[in-house]
Amino acid sequence: MGARLNSRFIAGMAPDDALRVAEEVNRQGIAVTLDSLGESVTSESEAHRAADIYHKLLDAIATRGINANISVKLTQMGLEQSPDLAESIAANLVEHARATENFVRIDMEDSSLTQVTLDIVRRIHARPDLRGAVGVVIQAYLFRSQADVEQLLAEGIRIRLCKGAYKEPPEVAYPRKADVDANFLKLSHMLLNSPIYHGLATHDEAIVEAAKTYAASRGISRDQFEFQMLYGVRRDLQRNLVRDGYKVRVYVPFGTEWYPYFMRRLAERPANVLFLARNFFRS
Repeated sequence: MGARLNSRFIAGMAPDDALRVAEEVNRQGIAVTLDSLGESVTSESEAHRAADIYHKLLDAIATRGINANISVKLTQMGLEQSPDLAESIAANLVEHARATENFVRIDMEDSSLTQVTLDIVRRIHARPDLRGAVGVVIQAYLFRSQADVEQLLAEGIRIRLCKGAYKEPPEVAYPRKADVDANFLKLSHMLLNSPIYHGLATHDEAIVEAAKTYAASRGISRDQFEFQMLYGVRRDLQRNLVRDGYKVRVYVPFGTEWYPYFMRRLAERPANVLFLARNFFRS
């Protein structure tokens, strides 16, 4: 089961595996974001080793002409050792991305790290030489997310909007799926109405249809935003969106840390187990 889970949702163990999968996905007319699995490193040297993988990916993406960017967790860049260390490493990656005409998405982790993550992204983006080369993720289940979106839009920062996958206390996050869905739609309207290119990350077909309807009603072109999904999940929906002229990006994780990655996500929220089970045998 582990091997099948790995091959369905994970590109492989090595960067070359991820690059090969990215090229395969590109041939379907779909863009990619590459994620080297791992978080919460325990030393500065480990953080630099993790960053080195991303530097090599950026070079390979440029050399091979792959339509892909990278997604980075700040705890993998040493955030829990030192916020300054994580910011320095992340800024170096964004500098590299800018030099290779690419883009870095700073991923979001649990709510205890939301503010420090946003602060780091905003400071990097505020550098004139890096403006537009870095973006961030906002999780719709957090109560604070509307205020965060308003601030990020005011500063011109690209957002990847998702529902959120961590177990959060009811004081900070909507506990009911219906409320999360409603907030996702409200925030998606804010993103679609902005002139910035954003990503709507969802596999929920009803929400996808609602976003398409809203964009069409406002005369928002299909190339002004993108839908984002996980590798191996709702491939049928991905194909249909591309066929209908929408931009689609697939999040492609890889690396030896795939097992603890899955176990943490499954332990945090029972809904994640059901989500994977529903998609395991889908085409």
